[in-house]
Amino acid sequence: MKILLTGATGYIGKRLLPLLLDHRNEVVCCVRDKNRFYFPEQFKNKIQVIEADFLDPESLKNIPDDIDAAFYLIHSMSGASNYDELESISAHYFTQKINQTNAKQIIYLSGIVNDKSLSKHLSSRKAVEDILKTAAVPLTVLRAGIIVGSGSASFEIIRDLVDKLPIMVTPKWLNTKCQPIAISDVLEFLIRSLLNPVVYNESFDIGGPDILTYKEMLLEFARVKKLQRYIYTVPVMTPKLSSYWLYFVTSTSFKLASALVSSMKVEVICGDNRINNLLGVTPIAYRQALERALKKISDDDIISSWKDSRVSGQFKGNVSQYLKVPKKGCYIDRRKRAIINREYTIARVWSIGGETGWYYADWLWDLRGFIDKIFGGVGTRRGRTHKKEIHAGDALDFWRVVYADKKQGKLVLYAEMKLPGEAWLEFKIINNTLYQAATFKPRGIMGRIYWYAVLPFHGFIFNGMLKKLI
Repeated sequence: MKILLTGATGYIGKRLLPLLLDHRNEVVCCVRDKNRFYFPEQFKNKIQVIEADFLDPESLKNIPDDIDAAFYLIHSMSGASNYDELESISAHYFTQKINQTNAKQIIYLSGIVNDKSLSKHLSSRKAVEDILKTAAVPLTVLRAGIIVGSGSASFEIIRDLVDKLPIMVTPKWLNTKCQPIAISDVLEFLIRSLLNPVVYNESFDIGGPDILTYKEMLLEFARVKKLQRYIYTVPVMTPKLSSYWLYFVTSTSFKLASALVSSMKVEVICGDNRINNLLGVTPIAYRQALERALKKISDDDIISSWKDSRVSGQFKGNVSQYLKVPKKGCYIDRRKRAIINREYTIARVWSIGGETGWYYADWLWDLRGFIDKIFGGVGTRRGRTHKKEIHAGDALDFWRVVYADKKQGKLVLYAEMKLPGEAWLEFKIINNTLYQAATFKPRGIMGRIYWYAVLPFHGFIFNGMLKKLI
C-alpha cells in the first residue's frame, strides 16, 4: 500500500514512519523542508520524500494520485498567533487535493473535545475535523488528550517541574481532570485504524485507563522517580502568570505555554472509547507509560522530541536558507587547532551542548541562556534530543542545527537566541586541523555594540572549548 504521511518531521510522524514501513507499506512523506528530514539509509527504497506546504496549494501538486490512505498530522499550534486560521487553511487545501487522489481513507489525530467552552487550541482541532469531513474520502478521527512519551511536550513539562521544584505553588487548573495516554498506544490506534472499514467516517476518543488531575500526574511522576514533592494550588495565578510560570521553569516556549495553559483549564476525558474493543487495544496505565518514557531517556533512545519542532524556538523558514554562512558585513571570530585523533574530536563535537555542556565555562553559557530567557528567547533548557547524534533541523540549546555531516567533519549551528542580528557557530575538520568560526551579522548600531560587548569573553570561552574538543 502507498500511504501519504503529512507532518513526517513532527513528534508523531517520526514515530509512525518506521511502523508503517514495518508493515511493508510504501510511504510518501510530506515535508516543508527536505534538508531537515532524516531517515536511515535502509529505508531509502521504501520512502518517497516530497516538499509540500499546505498553505501553498501549488506545492501540493507534488502529492501523487495513487495513494491508498493519508495521515493528516499537521498542527500549527503556537507557531503564530493566528495558528487557528492557518490550521483551517491547511485543512481546506489538503481536502481539495485529497479529493483528486485514489485515497480510501484519511486518518486525523485530534484533541478530545467534550466541553462546550473549548480553548483556542481545541476549537482549532475541532474546526479542522469539520473541514476534513467535507472531503469525498472517508475520515477517521482519533481524539487524544495528554500524550505521555519521551520527548512529548506534556511529558517534558511534567519532568521539568518535578525534577526542578521540590515545592510547587501552582495555579488552580492543576485540579483539572484528564485522561493521559501512552505514545505507544496512540501509535497502535493509528496503525490498526489504517484502511480498516470499521472506523471509516467515525470519531473516537482514545485514552489510558486512568483519569487523573494534573496534580496527581505530577505526584505520580515524583513517586516513579522516588522524589518527595509538595504541591499547593492557589486561585490567584491568572492564565498569563501560569504561562510565565511554565515558561521560566520548563523548557517550553512562551507561546506553547500559553496554548497549553488555555487547554489545561478544560477537562479532557474520553466520552466514546469503544474503539478499544473495535481494534482490540488495551491501553497501558499512566505509571507504566512514565516508566517506559524514562527508560527510553535513560537508554538515549528517543525517536522524536517536540524540542526539534520549529515552534520550539525562533527558527523561521527552511534549513537551506541558513546553510551558507555569510561573510559580507559580518564580524567573524576564527580559531583553529591541530587535532590528535579525528574520531575523538568528531565525537566530542557531535556531543556538544545539552547534558554534556560546552566543555568550558558552562556557567557562562547557562548565564547567557538565562538572559535569553528573560528577553523571551529559548534559553538553554531546551537541551538536545540525543546525547551523541544530531541531524539538520534538530534543536541544540539555543542553537538550531542547519548542517551536520560526520564523514565530512562539519557542523553548522544557527542561533535562536534573542539577538540584535544573526549568528552562526561552525566547526569543520580539514586535514588534521579543527577550524572553529563564530559569525555575527549585526542589525544596526545595537548589533555592533553587542558584538564588542561579548568579544572579550570569546577569547577564553572559545579557546577553552577548542582545547577540550581536541
